[in-house]
Parts: sequence; structure tokens; C-alpha cells
Amino acid sequence: MGVDLGDILGRKKVSIEDLTGSWIAVDGFNTLYQFLSIIRQPDGTPLMDSSGRITSHLSGLLYRMTNLLESGIRVAFVFDGRPPELKAGTLAARAQMKETAEIQLQEAIATGAESFRYAQAATRINSEILCDSIRLLDAMGIPYVQAPSEGEAQAAFMAIRGDVDYVASQDYDSLLFGAPRVVRNLAITGKRKMPRKNVYIDIPPEVIVLEEELTRLGISREQLIDIGIMCGTDYNEGLQKVGPKRALKLIREHGCLEAVLDALGERIDNLQEIREIFLHPEVTESYDLRMKRPRIDEIIRFLCEERDFSEERVRKAAERLNASYRAGQSTLERWL
Repeated sequence: MGVDLGDILGRKKVSIEDLTGSWIAVDGFNTLYQFLSIIRQPDGTPLMDSSGRITSHLSGLLYRMTNLLESGIRVAFVFDGRPPELKAGTLAARAQMKETAEIQLQEAIATGAESFRYAQAATRINSEILCDSIRLLDAMGIPYVQAPSEGEAQAAFMAIRGDVDYVASQDYDSLLFGAPRVVRNLAITGKRKMPRKNVYIDIPPEVIVLEEELTRLGISREQLIDIGIMCGTDYNEGLQKVGPKRALKLIREHGCLEAVLDALGERIDNLQEIREIFLHPEVTESYDLRMKRPRIDEIIRFLCEERDFSEERVRKAAERLNASYRAGQSTLERWL
């Protein structure tokens, strides 16, 4: 889940229209998890084809991404590569949590109890889900980037270079990696049902502007990284009883994490190595962010013939996607 700095960072609610004309680097794994977690049957079962293959992520990619592209937004998916060695403990803990959730899910199904939250917690992205996602993105003409390591670091790098305007992620790690502007809730904008309640709430996009927040908080990006490390990241557990607000207070009082640790009599292993992951992550300059003409027949063949989607619905979405591509090309030509 990354570091949670939501208690100290301001977020501005925006509309989809406010993002029109922008290029957005989308955290691929983060977005697929959202689709797999949210696009489900009432009992928590994911959407599946007749062979039992999960299709929730494909539904999210086709319909929700088409909505964004139709609004004049251009997206590029960025997928994680090889994780840093310091992330091994976090990945092992996540795997254990999913195994526990799977056991609880089966028990809930057997007893007829509420199972939706366990189904969400047990969500996994396997190689088939990833390959199918990339196959659909390619057919839709949406560019994707394979990061050498952390996807959010790669997305932040692309934003720092000015190749994209925003990084889209539910996590706050992108800011620690230096992303100038982060947009949240991009893939789940609209009405969303509250867990275990028959209540729906509006989920608008939110934008966080890094420099504005650093100025407001009176800290540097390096100090924000130290705050994140105190709270706990994918690479360390953090300090006991230290959340974002207390971490901010400690940084303001002592200036840097080393001074904080001295004052508290604490230590964090691999501190400098963790900082380096955020300050100088492994990234690549080898990527192509051009939208391509969607291949409508291929989209229909894949989703309808192989994954049992409704041809009428898929064809309508694909035609909307093609229209948005043509509109984008016309706009580009006017500026050339």
C-alpha cells in the first residue's frame, strides 16, 4: 500500500473536465487492483467468463479508460519491474495477508456470511491478468511503459521531465519520488458503494501539488521523505506510535531524521539506502507516449469471442474510443 501521508497533505477536488488535454501516467498495478477490488458481483465474486477466468480488470480498462479518453485525457500505463531488495519483507507480508483473506473468504461463503471485504482483500494480480491487461491496452492504442523497478518512480520521472502532466495513483509514494502533481481517484471517479452499507458516495478526482504542499508545510522534499520513512514505507516498518502528524512535528523540531532518531533513542536500518530509493530510483528514458489508433476488430475478437463480453456493448465502447482518437488527432494537426 505504500506510505500513507493523507493526514498532512492537502488535496484539491477537481472535475474530469479540469484534466482535459492532460497526459497522465497511470500506476498500472495500483489501477488493476482497484478494478479487481471494486468491479465485482454483490457477493464479492469478480466478473468471470464461462471458463472461470477473471474479467473485472478488462471491464475497467475498456469502459473506464474509454470514458477518460473521450473526455480529452491521454493516459499511459506504467507497470512495476523488479522490486528493490528492501521490499521483500513487505511483499511477503502482503502475500500472507492475502492467504489469510482467502481462507476467511471461503469460510464466509460456506456459512453464508458477508464475503465482499474478504474477496477484495484476497485480490491478486497473476501473470494471466497482467498479460491480458497489456494485450487489451495495446489493442486500445493506449501506451504502456515497463519500469525497470518501481512503477511509481518511473511515472514520477516522466512527470518531472514534463512528458506527462500528472501521475495517477491512490498511494502517496509518487510524491516521495518527486512527482510534481498527483491525481487520486481517477479510475474510480463516480458513485461508489460503501462497504457493508447500502450507501453510495461521490468519489471525485483529487489533485496534490507537491511544491504547494511543501511550501504550506514548511519542509523540503527530503524532509517529506524522512516523514514517510518514520511512518513506514514499503522498505521499512517505521517508528512505533509515529503517524504523519507527529512525524511532521518531529521533523520541524529536529530538522532531519537522524536528529529525530537521536532524540527518541531509536534507529532505522538501511536508512540511507531507503532515501536513495526515493531520491535516485532506477528508471528508464526508453518509452513512447503516443496514442495509436485502436484496433476495433481485435478488441471485439479478444473480449467477445475469448472472454464472453457483450459484443454490442464492446463495439459501442470501441467506436467511442476510435472517435476520441480521431478527435485527438484533429486537435494535434491544428497545432502543427
